[in-house]
Amino acid sequence: MALDVTPVNRNLHTRVTFMALEFEDLFVVLGLAAVMNVVSRFVSGSLSAYLQYGVPLAVVPLLMVFKYGKPRGYLRDLLNWYTRPKAYCAVAHDRHTRSRYVKVEQ
Repeated sequence: MALDVTPVNRNLHTRVTFMALEFEDLFVVLGLAAVMNVVSRFVSGSLSAYLQYGVPLAVVPLLMVFKYGKPRGYLRDLLNWYTRPKAYCAVAHDRHTRSRYVKVEQ
């Protein structure tokens, strides 16, 4: 009886991309397309079609250029850096606090 051998991908660090964008970036494009679809309902004329189709299609090459050479998950980390509170160093002195939190009893 012969041994059946199947090829296994050993490179787990390979990026999964579609049109040179990660799947997380494609979620950003789809979310922008949904928002532009709603916004285009309030605008009339040819600007409506541009908002609905042109803006999401224009974002794809802009994201490709913006993310060129950046590490994996860069867009998510950038969003987290702007939205979450910053704690740069736990040892650094606070510039805004001038009085002590705990008063020493004498």
